[in-house]
Amino acid sequence: MWIVLLVLLVALMIPIVGIVIDSPIGRALARRLEGPEQVPPEIGDLAKKIDLLEAEVDDLNRAVKSLEEESQFLHRLLESTSRSTLPPPDRP
Repeated sequence: MWIVLLVLLVALMIPIVGIVIDSPIGRALARRLEGPEQVPPEIGDLAKKIDLLEAEVDDLNRAVKSLEEESQFLHRLLESTSRSTLPPPDRP
């Protein structure tokens, strides 16, 4: 009788174990058992390059804004000096 019960228990456990292993919980447990995910060195190098490029873009944006402000200032300065220093036109 015990042997039949043991065979029945093993037969029922096979599909249950298969369902648990194929579930998201089983996959998460398998990933945890595998250990931390290693980042390939190529991806690490690309990440560093991207960080450097982003920093360079930020620097360029600041430089462009500074040039725009300087250009606006010079434009206003030229307009104000040309209006005040030019003599009135001669009328014949």
